[in-house]
Parts: sequence; C-alpha cells; structure tokens
Amino acid sequence: MELQTFQRQYLKGSAHTLNPVVMIGNNGLTESVMREIAINLDAHELIKIRVLGDDRDARVALFEKICDDLGAAPVQHIGKQLVLWRPSDKQRIELPKSKTALKAQP
Repeated sequence: MELQTFQRQYLKGSAHTLNPVVMIGNNGLTESVMREIAINLDAHELIKIRVLGDDRDARVALFEKICDDLGAAPVQHIGKQLVLWRPSDKQRIELPKSKTALKAQP
C-alpha cells in the first residue's frame, strides 16, 4: 500500500501522541506478535510498534515484512519505533485527498 507524501505527513502528525501498542522482543516476529499487530491495526488503523534490539537493518527488515504480510502502509521508522497504517472497515482516519485539503484541516 502506497501513501502520498502529504498523506504520510498527516499520519506522522496523528501518530505523534500515540504510545506503542506492540513490542517486538528477543523472540522476534512470531506468529502471536503478527496476530497482535493485525488486531491492533483493525482496532486503531494507526499504530506504533516498539522493536527491541540495536540492529537497524533488522528493524527495517521487520518493518517491510510486517507491511507486506498485513497489507499495511509504512508511515515512519524512527529509532526503535515503527508507525504503520492500514484502513479498517470502520475507517476512523480520513486521509487528505490533496495537499490543499491537508492545509485546510484543523
């Protein structure tokens, strides 16, 4: 799933105050962790994930795998936190359709 730059900026701003809802620990990306991420994406659409460990390349690989497997859009990878977005049936977050719509929102 691809996002436009202005849509990604909007989601970054919305995610700023969020706390991580899932933590990926020493066991890595297990089936139960993937299930928990999917449940939280369905419930919230926009989530933060905290990844333990210092290997940046491993975090990037996890980010890509999660997005590919769950059909989510990568929003941001900053430090040990990953921000993902996937629309749900109830659509809680309305993405701006254009840059001008982004400026018009409060």
